[in-house]
Amino acid sequence: MKDPILYFAYGSNMSSRRLRERVPSARFRSTATLEAHELRFHKRSRDGSAKCDALETHNPQHRVIGVVFEIAQAEKAELDRHEGLGYGYEEKQVSLLTGSAESLTAFTYYATHIDSLLKPYSWYKHHVLSGAREHQLPTTYLDRIERIEAIIDPNSARHALEMAIYLDGLG
Repeated sequence: MKDPILYFAYGSNMSSRRLRERVPSARFRSTATLEAHELRFHKRSRDGSAKCDALETHNPQHRVIGVVFEIAQAEKAELDRHEGLGYGYEEKQVSLLTGSAESLTAFTYYATHIDSLLKPYSWYKHHVLSGAREHQLPTTYLDRIERIEAIIDPNSARHALEMAIYLDGLG
C-alpha cells in the first residue's frame, strides 16, 4: 500500500468486515488505548439513533480501547463520507499506546452532534461488539459495551443490510 495513514477505530469500524466495505485497503496494525477519553454512545446519527464517540474527558482514569488500521490515503475521503465528516463528526490526531507499549499517532473521529437520550440500533451495537471480539479487547471492556441498551431499527431493510456482512457465520 502506497503512503498508508493510521486510523483509530473505536466504534462500528473496529469490525474489519464493516471497515473493509468502506475502505478495502484497511489492514490491522494494532489494538491501542486512547487515554483521557471515554466511550459513549451519544453521537446523534442521521438515522435517528446513537453512534459511538470517544469523548475527551481529561480524566486520566478514562480510556477508550480500539483498533488501529492502516488505510490508503486515497481512500480517506470515502471513509470521511461514510463517517459524516463535517456532519456530526470531526477528526483529530490522537496519541495512542499499544499493548506492546509502542506509541502511535493516528487520526480518529469525534462527535459534535450529541444527544445522550438516544440509543444505538441493535445492528450498530453488533458491529461494535463484533470488532471488539475480533480484536480480542479486554473482557471487562466487552462487558461494558454489552451492557449498553440497544433498540430495534424500525427500518427492517436497513437492519438486514447491515447484518448481511455476517451471514457466512464468521462474524
